[in-house]
Amino acid sequence: MKKIKRGISLIDQHDKNGFWGKFGGNFIPETLKKPVEDLAILFEKLRKDKKFIYEKDYHFKNWVGSPTSFIKLENLTNYLGGAQIWAKVVSEANGGAHKIYNATVHSLIAKKAGKKYIVGDTGAGYAGKMLSMAAKKFGLKCKIFMGVKDIKRQKPNCDAMKKNGAEIVPVYTGSQTLVDAVSECMRYWVSNCDTTHMCVGSTVGPNIFVKICGWSTSQISKELLIQIKKEFGKIPKKIKLINCVGGGSSSFGFWNEFMHYSKKQVEFIGVEAGGPKNSKRHAAPLTYGSKIGILHGAAQYVNQDTEGQIEETESISAGLDYPGVSPLHCFLKDIKRARYTAATDEEALSAYQLVTKYENLNPSLEPSHAFAEAIKIAPKLSNDTVIIVNSCGDAQKDRDILKERLG
Repeated sequence: MKKIKRGISLIDQHDKNGFWGKFGGNFIPETLKKPVEDLAILFEKLRKDKKFIYEKDYHFKNWVGSPTSFIKLENLTNYLGGAQIWAKVVSEANGGAHKIYNATVHSLIAKKAGKKYIVGDTGAGYAGKMLSMAAKKFGLKCKIFMGVKDIKRQKPNCDAMKKNGAEIVPVYTGSQTLVDAVSECMRYWVSNCDTTHMCVGSTVGPNIFVKICGWSTSQISKELLIQIKKEFGKIPKKIKLINCVGGGSSSFGFWNEFMHYSKKQVEFIGVEAGGPKNSKRHAAPLTYGSKIGILHGAAQYVNQDTEGQIEETESISAGLDYPGVSPLHCFLKDIKRARYTAATDEEALSAYQLVTKYENLNPSLEPSHAFAEAIKIAPKLSNDTVIIVNSCGDAQKDRDILKERLG
C-alpha cells in the first residue's frame, strides 16, 4: 500500500495480517491470539451495530461533552502576525483530555463482552484518569499500570484515579515511564484475559487496539470538519492541522476525516517531544529515528541503539515520553502525507507561556509542543493560511512541573 484510499478510514486500510505498509501487525504470544481475535470479531460487529453506535454517540454528547469548541486565537494571531491561529479545544471534554473517547468506547466494549474488570496503561495520567472515570460510570473494576517516575510528576491525575476507585499499580522496571507501564499491563492481561478487558491508551499495540483507539478519537475530526464548514462556509484553501505526537491517538483523531483532502490544501504536522535542549535523549522516533523495530506487538519506527535494544526516552511531557509511535503515523510519514518535527522541553514551556499570556487557554505540556510549532511557522505564512492546533489536554495535571520550571 503506497497511498490512502478515498472513502475508507485509514484504520481499515491494512492487509490481512494487520499491516499498514511495513507497519503494524500482531506480534503477540500464542496465549494472546484467541483473546485478540475474539476482540477483533466483537469490535467489527459492534461498530456496525446501530444500537451500539447510538449508545456511543449518546454518551459522547451527554457525558463526554461533544462537540468541544473551535475558536480563533485572536490575540496570539495579532501578536505573531502572518497566519490565522485557531484551536480545537478538546481539553473541554469531560476529564480534561481526548483520552475520554477511547476510555468510553473500551468500557462499552467490556460491558458487551461480559467482562467485569478493565485494565489500562498511562503516562501523563490522562488515559488512566479517563479509564477510571469510564469504569466507574459503567460499573467496572479498574486497574491502572503507571511508571513510578510518572506517578511522582503527575500527582493530580493519580489523585483523580484513586478518587474514582481505581487501583494504581506502580511499575519499577526500565525507565519507569509509559513504555514500561504498557509492557506490564500487557503481561497482566495475558494471565487474566478471561475476566478482564484491556484498554490500550493510544493508537499503539496489536492491530485491533490501534483500530479501536483510532475509531474512538476520530470524533475530534468529525466535529472539526463540521465546525470549519460552519465558520468559513467551506474548507479553506490552505489549512495546517498541528498536533503533538506521542503514541499518536489525538493526532490521528484530529486528522482522520481530512485524509482525502490533498496535502496542498490540508497539511498534517505532527510534533514530537525533542527532550531537553542539548540532550541526546528524546521521544521523537519519527523525527530523529529511521529504524523499524517491534514494540508492544507492532512494527513501527522506534528509538533503539546499535544493537536493536529500546532506548530510554526523556521529555518534560509524560504523555509524549514513549520510544515508539503508532503504525498509522509511521505509514503517514512513509507516504509523505504528514510532516513530522520535534519541539524541545524549553520550546514547549515558552509556547505555554505565550499562549496563556495572550489567550484564555491552559494547554498541557503535550499540546504545548504543537503550539511551539505553530508559533514558529505562523509569522512566515500569509493571513489566508489557517493554522489549527489541537489543544488536547488541560495543564491542571502539570501544575507542579510548571511551578518548578516557571515559578
